[in-house]
Amino acid sequence: MMTTAPDYSQTELIVCAASKMLAGKRTVFAGIGLPTLAVDLAHRTLNRDIELIYESGVAGAHPEAMAEGIADSVVVSGSESVVSMQALFGYVLQGGNVDVGFLGAAQIDRHGSLNTTVIGDWEKPTVRLPGSGGAADIMANSGEIFAIIRRHDHASFPAEVDFVTSASPVAAAESGDGIQPQGHGVSVVITPLGVLQRADKFGELVLTHTHPGVTVEQVREATGWDLQVADEVRPTMEPTVEEVRLLRDEIDTVRLYLR
Repeated sequence: MMTTAPDYSQTELIVCAASKMLAGKRTVFAGIGLPTLAVDLAHRTLNRDIELIYESGVAGAHPEAMAEGIADSVVVSGSESVVSMQALFGYVLQGGNVDVGFLGAAQIDRHGSLNTTVIGDWEKPTVRLPGSGGAADIMANSGEIFAIIRRHDHASFPAEVDFVTSASPVAAAESGDGIQPQGHGVSVVITPLGVLQRADKFGELVLTHTHPGVTVEQVREATGWDLQVADEVRPTMEPTVEEVRLLRDEIDTVRLYLR
């Protein structure tokens, strides 16, 4: 019987919830940070066959230590393949060989469009963010997208994002321009309050799980649109003692991302 950890943090809860969503997935294109922790934990606990891909050109990554960025030399150590970024995006990602793209965002809308560009007005933004990086390509070409967002409030989940950096299939279809994305778009969002999922490629996010101590009404009140709720909302499984031990003692020993 698995024992629930008595002192897990909110970040550990989010990472553990994300790792469980990776059961049965094979290739994961993950960003540095919480997505990498989730993939590493999934590999150690429930999915030995999972393959981690970094946008710097590393496929089948087995970092010898916690990476601080995609250009960190440790992401190459023990990897199964290292290619150019052009080859990785052209043949691996655009070739349809990525099951899950794992992204973060400052804002997300009801259909799963992500904003990582600006908060506020384009000309005079409140905050200017890093931009797309490879996120727009990852969104368009991965089989599906998992997103981790550290906040759940109207600022992070607005009725309309301030800028569409990575377009959902809905936003791409409404634009009427260019090639439509081949992937499903965002299918899972893990937040501090619960888990939202989107089964229909052209549908809306639906609340499917709430974290311990969180009610459905709290999640709906924290969301900037009329959030749909599943017929059966399940409780998120709490982190086990072993999961927390792995995260603290083997995966992120320097507490680079666990906080």
